[in-house]
Amino acid sequence: MTAINAEDEVVGLCRDLIRIDSTNAGDNSGPGERAAAEYVAEKLAEVGLEPKILESDSRRANVIARIAGEDSSRDALLLHGHLDVVPFNAADWTQHPLSGEIADGCVWGRGAVDMKNMDAMILAVVRQRLDEGRRPPRDVVLAFTADEEAGGKYGAQWLADEHKGLFDGCSEAIGEVGGFSVSIDEARRLYLIEAAEKGIAWMRLTATGRAGHGSMLNAENAVTELAEAVGRIGRYEWPVRMTRTVRTFLEETSRVLELELDLDDAEKTVAKLGPLARMIGATLRNTANPTMLEAGYKANVIPQAATAHVDGRFLPGYEDEFFETLDELLGPNVTREFVYHDIAIETGFDGPLVRAMADALLAEDPGALAVPYTLSGGTDLKAFSRLGIRGFGFAPLRLPADLDFSGMFHGIDERVPVDSLQFGVRVLDRFLDGC
Repeated sequence: MTAINAEDEVVGLCRDLIRIDSTNAGDNSGPGERAAAEYVAEKLAEVGLEPKILESDSRRANVIARIAGEDSSRDALLLHGHLDVVPFNAADWTQHPLSGEIADGCVWGRGAVDMKNMDAMILAVVRQRLDEGRRPPRDVVLAFTADEEAGGKYGAQWLADEHKGLFDGCSEAIGEVGGFSVSIDEARRLYLIEAAEKGIAWMRLTATGRAGHGSMLNAENAVTELAEAVGRIGRYEWPVRMTRTVRTFLEETSRVLELELDLDDAEKTVAKLGPLARMIGATLRNTANPTMLEAGYKANVIPQAATAHVDGRFLPGYEDEFFETLDELLGPNVTREFVYHDIAIETGFDGPLVRAMADALLAEDPGALAVPYTLSGGTDLKAFSRLGIRGFGFAPLRLPADLDFSGMFHGIDERVPVDSLQFGVRVLDRFLDGC
């Protein structure tokens, strides 16, 4: 067997994974993750691991494997990535989303950013290390999960509930949405490492009233009641709340960029961050965005009920405040129920694991500065944190200064540079040596 070289192999692995349709529409339809899970399990078995494929439902498959470290008495490290991707409209793309095409120095396709790139990097690094007989300093658990894009009911949440024994000894983890670069100038780059996530509250709002003829007076119109509540929520300006991670990010970024930081007017500083402003701005406050409306069935009939959906996100430490404020905005005649609800998480940006990430980045990029940030969305880390696992988003990529990486999450023309993938495997390899 030819020796495995992670830098050579990672691009092919990423292309193969993209070509496997694992679209997740959120309703348990579609192809599922089984084919992708079988591909991953085969690649791990080839280098001597004994991966388990665990199906939570038909076609909803997860892969778990454990690598014995040099010192198995130490706490284990979890490396996790999800195999599902969000839907797409192929007509909108320059390259077909399932092509895995290489063009303009990039691998194109759904999952190239979120997150088959990291799945491929983990596979490539693990395969080379095991092929060479290099064990990590401590046990490493690999988890390739289903259903992350719909909250993890068939993936990480299910694993944490039904198979938590597979994660025995794991105290730390790395996963997606962190470790990517943002250029300051030609010589310096920030690498954003996720240390916190906002909580999630997807809610269905319902207003009930008195059904009637559209031509009659009706003071109990459910549509009116709901529309007024939705308007109040959509227009409400949530106050800025400075969390530990956001404060650290702003302090470090302001120092490097030589910006004046006024923590009493954090929005002013964030506005100077260019493309980062959109991503970081959403982590200064709780948010609640109306996303769907439904009412009635005929123009001349006042319906008895009207519904709306709201995507709520709350900062670590501010969940109670979020729901108290939301209930005031709803008013007395609109009720809410959860479509999906999950916790906010946050950890300090310190300790040996953080140093291992920062050192690995600096070894491959002398202009690297690792900084923590808060993710406005959510990842599988929420589920794994319930097992007492402290985690970070660390999928290391050195990116071109002009690439709108964050804008490609769930967007069109998703792509990742080939040399970024190769950079990532070098960093991950160093990180595993130092973790």
